[in-house]
Amino acid sequence: MDRPDRVERVARNTEELLTLEELDALFARTERPRAYIGFEPSGRLTVGHLVCVRKMIDLQEAGCELTVFLADWHAWINDKLGGSLERIGAAGGYMRAAFQALGVSEEQTRWRWAHELTGSSEYWSRVVRVAKTTSLARTKRAMTILGRTEEEAQLDTAKLFYPSMQAADIFELPVEIAYAGLDQRRAHVLAREVAHHYEWPVPVAVHTPLISSLKGGGRMDAGSAPERKMSKSDPTSAIVLPTTPEEVAQRLKGAFCPAKEVEGNPVVELALHVVFPWRGTLTVHRAPQHGGDRTFSDAASFRTAWTAGEVHPADLKAAVGREVAAIAQPVADHFARHPTEAPTDF
Repeated sequence: MDRPDRVERVARNTEELLTLEELDALFARTERPRAYIGFEPSGRLTVGHLVCVRKMIDLQEAGCELTVFLADWHAWINDKLGGSLERIGAAGGYMRAAFQALGVSEEQTRWRWAHELTGSSEYWSRVVRVAKTTSLARTKRAMTILGRTEEEAQLDTAKLFYPSMQAADIFELPVEIAYAGLDQRRAHVLAREVAHHYEWPVPVAVHTPLISSLKGGGRMDAGSAPERKMSKSDPTSAIVLPTTPEEVAQRLKGAFCPAKEVEGNPVVELALHVVFPWRGTLTVHRAPQHGGDRTFSDAASFRTAWTAGEVHPADLKAAVGREVAAIAQPVADHFARHPTEAPTDF
Protein backbone atom coordinates (compact mmCIF):
# COMPACT_ATOMS: atom_id res chain seq x y z
CA MET A 1 0.00 0.00 0.00
CA ASP A 2 1.55 3.31 -1.07
CA ARG A 3 1.36 6.53 0.92
CA PRO A 4 -1.80 8.01 -0.67
CA ASP A 5 -3.61 4.71 -0.10
CA ARG A 6 -2.46 4.59 3.52
CA VAL A 7 -3.66 8.13 4.12
CA GLU A 8 -6.97 7.33 2.45
CA ARG A 9 -7.40 4.21 4.57
CA VAL A 10 -7.06 6.24 7.78
CA ALA A 11 -9.17 9.14 6.51
CA ARG A 12 -12.10 7.23 5.05
CA ASN A 13 -15.43 7.14 6.87
CA THR A 14 -14.32 9.79 9.37
CA GLU A 15 -16.29 12.74 10.70
CA GLU A 16 -13.23 14.95 11.21
CA LEU A 17 -9.49 14.79 10.62
CA LEU A 18 -7.07 17.26 12.22
CA THR A 19 -5.47 17.56 9.77
CA LEU A 20 -5.24 15.72 6.46
CA GLU A 21 -2.02 17.56 5.62
CA GLU A 22 -0.46 16.55 8.94
CA LEU A 23 -1.50 12.93 8.39
CA ASP A 24 0.11 12.88 4.96
CA ALA A 25 3.30 14.41 6.36
CA LEU A 26 3.34 11.81 9.14
CA PHE A 27 3.22 8.94 6.66
CA ALA A 28 5.90 10.67 4.61
CA ARG A 29 8.37 10.59 7.50
CA THR A 30 7.60 7.22 9.07
CA GLU A 31 6.55 3.82 7.81
CA ARG A 32 4.88 2.83 11.06
CA PRO A 33 3.09 5.70 12.81
CA ARG A 34 1.93 5.10 16.35
CA ALA A 35 -1.85 5.42 16.79
CA TYR A 36 -4.08 4.89 19.80
CA ILE A 37 -7.65 4.72 20.95
CA GLY A 38 -8.62 4.76 24.61
CA PHE A 39 -11.57 3.04 26.26
CA GLU A 40 -12.95 3.12 29.77
CA PRO A 41 -13.53 -0.55 30.67
CA SER A 42 -16.95 0.21 32.03
CA GLY A 43 -19.28 -2.48 30.73
CA ARG A 44 -20.31 -4.15 27.54
CA LEU A 45 -19.59 -2.93 24.05
CA THR A 46 -22.50 -1.96 21.83
CA VAL A 47 -22.99 -2.23 18.08
CA GLY A 48 -22.04 1.45 18.03
CA HIS A 49 -18.48 0.34 18.84
CA LEU A 50 -18.36 -1.43 15.47
CA VAL A 51 -17.59 2.01 14.01
CA CYS A 52 -14.47 2.22 16.17
CA VAL A 53 -13.38 -1.35 15.51
CA ARG A 54 -13.57 -0.85 11.75
CA LYS A 55 -11.33 2.23 12.04
CA MET A 56 -8.94 0.37 14.36
CA ILE A 57 -8.57 -2.23 11.62
CA ASP A 58 -8.14 0.54 9.03
CA LEU A 59 -5.28 1.98 11.07
CA GLN A 60 -3.59 -1.41 11.23
CA GLU A 61 -4.10 -2.02 7.51
CA ALA A 62 -2.48 1.36 6.86
CA GLY A 63 0.62 0.14 8.69
CA CYS A 64 0.11 1.88 12.01
CA GLU A 65 1.16 0.40 15.32
CA LEU A 66 -2.09 0.55 17.27
CA THR A 67 -2.22 1.02 21.02
CA VAL A 68 -5.50 0.14 22.69
CA PHE A 69 -5.45 2.03 25.97
CA LEU A 70 -7.63 0.46 28.63
CA ALA A 71 -8.21 3.42 30.92
CA ASP A 72 -8.90 1.72 34.23
CA TRP A 73 -8.03 4.73 36.38
CA HIS A 74 -10.23 6.94 34.21
CA ALA A 75 -13.13 4.52 34.66
CA TRP A 76 -12.50 4.55 38.42
CA ILE A 77 -12.55 8.36 38.49
CA ASN A 78 -15.74 8.29 36.43
CA ASP A 79 -17.51 6.00 38.97
CA LYS A 80 -17.87 3.14 36.49
CA LEU A 81 -18.76 -0.37 37.74
CA GLY A 82 -19.13 0.92 41.25
CA GLY A 83 -15.54 2.17 41.30
CA SER A 84 -14.30 -1.43 41.60
CA LEU A 85 -10.92 -1.76 39.92
CA GLU A 86 -11.36 -5.53 39.95
CA ARG A 87 -14.58 -5.31 37.93
CA ILE A 88 -13.06 -2.65 35.69
CA GLY A 89 -10.13 -4.97 35.01
CA ALA A 90 -12.50 -7.81 34.09
CA ALA A 91 -14.32 -5.47 31.72
CA GLY A 92 -11.01 -4.61 30.06
CA GLY A 93 -10.28 -8.29 29.49
CA TYR A 94 -13.71 -8.74 27.91
CA MET A 95 -13.13 -5.75 25.60
CA ARG A 96 -9.78 -7.12 24.47
CA ALA A 97 -11.32 -10.50 23.62
CA ALA A 98 -14.21 -8.87 21.74
CA PHE A 99 -11.91 -6.64 19.70
CA GLN A 100 -9.76 -9.58 18.71
CA ALA A 101 -12.83 -11.60 17.73
CA LEU A 102 -13.88 -8.77 15.43
CA GLY A 103 -10.52 -8.74 13.65
CA VAL A 104 -8.22 -6.37 15.53
CA SER A 105 -4.77 -7.90 15.00
CA GLU A 106 -3.05 -9.08 18.16
CA GLU A 107 0.34 -8.88 16.44
CA GLN A 108 -0.12 -5.22 15.51
CA THR A 109 -1.62 -4.11 18.82
CA ARG A 110 -0.10 -2.86 22.05
CA TRP A 111 -2.47 -3.30 24.96
CA ARG A 112 -1.79 -0.72 27.68
CA TRP A 113 -3.50 0.02 30.97
CA ALA A 114 -3.74 3.42 32.60
CA HIS A 115 -2.28 2.03 35.83
CA GLU A 116 0.95 1.40 33.92
CA LEU A 117 1.31 5.18 33.56
CA THR A 118 -0.09 6.44 36.85
CA GLY A 119 2.71 4.93 38.90
CA SER A 120 5.20 7.33 37.29
CA SER A 121 6.03 10.78 38.67
CA GLU A 122 6.84 11.83 35.09
CA TYR A 123 3.26 11.07 34.11
CA TRP A 124 1.81 13.24 36.88
CA SER A 125 4.26 15.99 36.00
CA ARG A 126 2.86 15.86 32.48
CA VAL A 127 -0.71 16.00 33.83
CA VAL A 128 0.15 19.12 35.83
CA ARG A 129 1.75 20.76 32.80
CA VAL A 130 -1.40 20.13 30.79
CA ALA A 131 -3.56 21.50 33.61
CA LYS A 132 -1.38 24.63 33.90
CA THR A 133 -2.32 25.57 30.33
CA THR A 134 -6.05 24.96 30.86
CA SER A 135 -8.54 27.20 32.62
CA LEU A 136 -11.00 25.76 35.11
CA ALA A 137 -13.87 26.81 32.85
CA ARG A 138 -12.29 25.01 29.88
CA THR A 139 -11.78 21.90 31.98
CA LYS A 140 -15.43 21.90 33.02
CA ARG A 141 -16.56 22.27 29.42
CA ALA A 142 -14.41 19.27 28.57
CA MET A 143 -16.25 17.14 31.11
CA THR A 144 -18.50 15.95 28.28
CA ILE A 145 -15.68 13.52 27.38
CA LEU A 146 -16.71 11.61 30.52
CA GLY A 147 -20.29 11.42 29.28
CA ARG A 148 -21.28 14.07 31.83
CA THR A 149 -22.56 17.61 31.71
CA GLU A 150 -20.75 20.59 33.22
CA GLU A 151 -23.26 20.61 36.08
CA GLU A 152 -22.64 16.95 36.90
CA ALA A 153 -18.91 17.63 36.87
CA GLN A 154 -19.36 19.40 40.20
CA LEU A 155 -19.92 16.06 41.93
CA ASP A 156 -16.33 15.48 43.00
CA THR A 157 -12.95 17.05 42.41
CA ALA A 158 -11.33 13.89 40.99
CA LYS A 159 -13.34 14.29 37.79
CA LEU A 160 -11.57 17.57 37.14
CA PHE A 161 -8.34 15.60 36.69
CA TYR A 162 -9.79 13.59 33.84
CA PRO A 163 -9.37 15.95 30.84
CA SER A 164 -5.74 16.71 31.72
CA MET A 165 -5.03 13.02 32.24
CA GLN A 166 -6.53 12.11 28.88
CA ALA A 167 -4.43 14.71 27.09
CA ALA A 168 -1.30 13.64 28.99
CA ASP A 169 -1.89 9.99 28.01
CA ILE A 170 -1.25 10.86 24.37
CA PHE A 171 2.23 12.18 25.07
CA GLU A 172 3.20 9.61 27.67
CA LEU A 173 2.33 6.52 25.62
CA PRO A 174 3.56 8.17 23.25
CA VAL A 175 1.53 8.24 20.02
CA GLU A 176 1.32 10.36 16.89
CA ILE A 177 -2.32 9.69 15.96
CA ALA A 178 -5.10 10.08 18.53
CA TYR A 179 -8.27 8.32 17.40
CA ALA A 180 -11.73 8.25 18.97
CA GLY A 181 -15.38 8.92 18.35
CA LEU A 182 -16.50 12.50 17.94
CA ASP A 183 -17.43 12.68 21.64
CA GLN A 184 -13.71 12.77 22.51
CA ARG A 185 -12.94 15.71 20.23
CA ARG A 186 -12.46 18.21 23.07
CA ALA A 187 -9.76 16.08 24.68
CA HIS A 188 -7.85 15.77 21.41
CA VAL A 189 -8.11 19.48 20.63
CA LEU A 190 -6.83 20.20 24.14
CA ALA A 191 -3.87 17.89 23.52
CA ARG A 192 -3.08 19.63 20.23
CA GLU A 193 -3.21 23.06 21.88
CA VAL A 194 -0.99 21.93 24.76
CA ALA A 195 1.48 20.48 22.26
CA HIS A 196 1.73 23.82 20.48
CA HIS A 197 2.19 25.60 23.83
CA TYR A 198 5.07 23.39 24.97
CA GLU A 199 6.42 22.64 21.49
CA TRP A 200 5.69 18.94 21.94
CA PRO A 201 4.90 16.81 18.86
CA VAL A 202 1.37 17.67 17.75
CA PRO A 203 -0.85 14.57 17.45
CA VAL A 204 -3.04 14.05 14.42
CA ALA A 205 -6.65 13.71 15.62
CA VAL A 206 -9.03 11.28 13.89
CA HIS A 207 -12.73 11.27 14.76
CA THR A 208 -15.45 8.94 13.54
CA PRO A 209 -19.23 9.45 13.76
CA LEU A 210 -21.30 8.31 16.71
CA ILE A 211 -24.40 6.13 16.52
CA SER A 212 -27.49 7.70 18.04
CA SER A 213 -29.59 6.10 20.73
CA LEU A 214 -32.17 3.68 19.35
CA LYS A 215 -34.70 6.01 20.97
CA GLY A 216 -33.56 8.87 18.73
CA GLY A 217 -32.84 12.35 20.00
CA GLY A 218 -31.70 14.58 17.18
CA ARG A 219 -28.40 15.49 15.57
CA MET A 220 -25.27 14.84 17.62
CA ASP A 221 -22.14 16.90 17.92
CA ALA A 222 -19.22 16.81 20.36
CA GLY A 223 -21.22 18.67 23.02
CA SER A 224 -24.53 16.82 22.80
CA ALA A 225 -23.11 13.32 22.35
CA PRO A 226 -23.33 12.10 25.98
CA GLU A 227 -27.10 12.41 26.09
CA ARG A 228 -27.89 11.19 22.58
CA LYS A 229 -25.45 8.44 21.64
CA MET A 230 -26.07 4.72 21.93
CA SER A 231 -25.00 3.73 25.43
CA LYS A 232 -24.90 0.44 27.32
CA SER A 233 -25.85 2.40 30.46
CA ASP A 234 -29.35 2.76 28.98
CA PRO A 235 -30.49 -0.72 27.86
CA THR A 236 -33.32 0.78 25.79
CA SER A 237 -30.87 2.81 23.68
CA ALA A 238 -28.41 0.14 22.57
CA ILE A 239 -27.68 -3.37 21.34
CA VAL A 240 -24.88 -4.82 23.46
CA LEU A 241 -22.31 -7.45 22.50
CA PRO A 242 -22.44 -10.39 22.37
CA THR A 243 -25.88 -10.51 20.82
CA THR A 244 -28.02 -12.76 18.64
CA PRO A 245 -29.65 -12.13 15.25
CA GLU A 246 -33.03 -12.38 16.94
CA GLU A 247 -32.13 -9.76 19.54
CA VAL A 248 -30.75 -7.40 16.89
CA ALA A 249 -33.92 -7.75 14.82
CA GLN A 250 -36.15 -7.21 17.84
CA ARG A 251 -34.28 -4.14 19.05
CA LEU A 252 -34.21 -2.53 15.61
CA LYS A 253 -37.88 -3.28 15.06
CA GLY A 254 -38.73 -0.79 17.79
CA ALA A 255 -35.99 1.71 16.95
CA PHE A 256 -36.61 5.34 16.03
CA CYS A 257 -36.50 5.51 12.22
CA PRO A 258 -38.52 8.32 10.63
CA ALA A 259 -38.89 7.96 6.87
CA LYS A 260 -36.52 10.02 4.70
CA GLU A 261 -34.66 11.45 7.71
CA VAL A 262 -30.91 10.91 8.20
CA GLU A 263 -29.80 13.10 11.12
CA GLY A 264 -30.44 11.46 14.47
CA ASN A 265 -31.81 8.32 12.82
CA PRO A 266 -29.96 5.38 14.43
CA VAL A 267 -31.00 2.82 11.81
CA VAL A 268 -29.76 4.97 8.94
CA GLU A 269 -26.57 5.72 10.90
CA LEU A 270 -25.95 2.00 11.37
CA ALA A 271 -26.33 1.55 7.61
CA LEU A 272 -24.00 4.43 6.76
CA HIS A 273 -21.36 4.03 9.47
CA VAL A 274 -21.37 0.29 10.17
CA VAL A 275 -22.84 -1.71 7.30
CA PHE A 276 -21.16 0.05 4.37
CA PRO A 277 -17.69 0.34 5.97
CA TRP A 278 -17.78 -3.34 7.01
CA ARG A 279 -19.71 -4.98 4.16
CA GLY A 280 -19.46 -2.56 1.23
CA THR A 281 -23.05 -3.13 0.09
CA LEU A 282 -26.56 -3.24 1.53
CA THR A 283 -29.42 -5.30 0.08
CA VAL A 284 -32.94 -4.28 1.02
CA HIS A 285 -35.61 -6.92 0.45
CA ARG A 286 -38.88 -5.47 -0.80
CA ALA A 287 -42.11 -7.01 -2.01
CA PRO A 288 -42.43 -7.23 -5.83
CA GLN A 289 -45.24 -4.68 -5.83
CA HIS A 290 -42.87 -2.24 -4.15
CA GLY A 291 -40.08 -2.69 -6.67
CA GLY A 292 -38.48 -5.88 -5.46
CA ASP A 293 -35.07 -6.28 -3.85
CA ARG A 294 -32.58 -3.46 -4.21
CA THR A 295 -28.83 -3.60 -3.61
CA PHE A 296 -26.88 -0.43 -2.86
CA SER A 297 -23.17 -0.58 -3.68
CA ASP A 298 -22.21 2.57 -1.77
CA ALA A 299 -23.45 4.81 1.00
CA ALA A 300 -24.14 7.77 -1.29
CA SER A 301 -26.63 5.91 -3.50
CA PHE A 302 -28.38 4.54 -0.43
CA ARG A 303 -28.64 7.98 1.14
CA THR A 304 -30.16 9.38 -2.06
CA ALA A 305 -32.74 6.61 -2.26
CA TRP A 306 -33.59 6.87 1.43
CA THR A 307 -34.13 10.63 1.43
CA ALA A 308 -36.28 10.27 -1.72
CA GLY A 309 -38.57 7.86 0.13
CA GLU A 310 -37.66 4.87 -2.02
CA VAL A 311 -36.89 2.65 1.00
CA HIS A 312 -39.48 1.88 3.67
CA PRO A 313 -38.29 2.08 7.31
CA ALA A 314 -39.46 -1.47 8.08
CA ASP A 315 -37.53 -2.86 5.11
CA LEU A 316 -34.44 -0.90 6.13
CA LYS A 317 -34.62 -2.13 9.72
CA ALA A 318 -34.74 -5.74 8.52
CA ALA A 319 -31.82 -5.21 6.12
CA VAL A 320 -29.63 -3.40 8.64
CA GLY A 321 -30.47 -5.99 11.29
CA ARG A 322 -29.29 -8.86 9.11
CA GLU A 323 -25.98 -7.17 8.31
CA VAL A 324 -25.24 -5.89 11.83
CA ALA A 325 -25.97 -9.34 13.26
CA ALA A 326 -23.56 -10.92 10.77
CA ILE A 327 -20.81 -8.41 11.59
CA ALA A 328 -21.26 -8.97 15.33
CA GLN A 329 -21.50 -12.78 15.13
CA PRO A 330 -17.77 -13.44 15.75
CA VAL A 331 -18.12 -11.95 19.23
CA ALA A 332 -20.88 -14.39 20.14
CA ASP A 333 -18.90 -17.24 18.59
CA HIS A 334 -15.80 -16.35 20.61
CA PHE A 335 -17.57 -16.26 23.97
CA ALA A 336 -19.44 -19.46 23.16
CA ARG A 337 -16.03 -21.14 22.69
CA HIS A 338 -14.51 -19.39 25.73
CA PRO A 339 -17.33 -19.03 28.27
CA THR A 340 -14.96 -18.13 31.12
CA GLU A 341 -14.12 -14.90 29.25
CA ALA A 342 -17.76 -13.93 28.80
CA PRO A 343 -19.06 -10.85 30.64
CA THR A 344 -20.97 -11.74 33.79
CA ASP A 345 -20.62 -8.92 36.33
CA PHE A 346 -21.30 -5.95 34.06
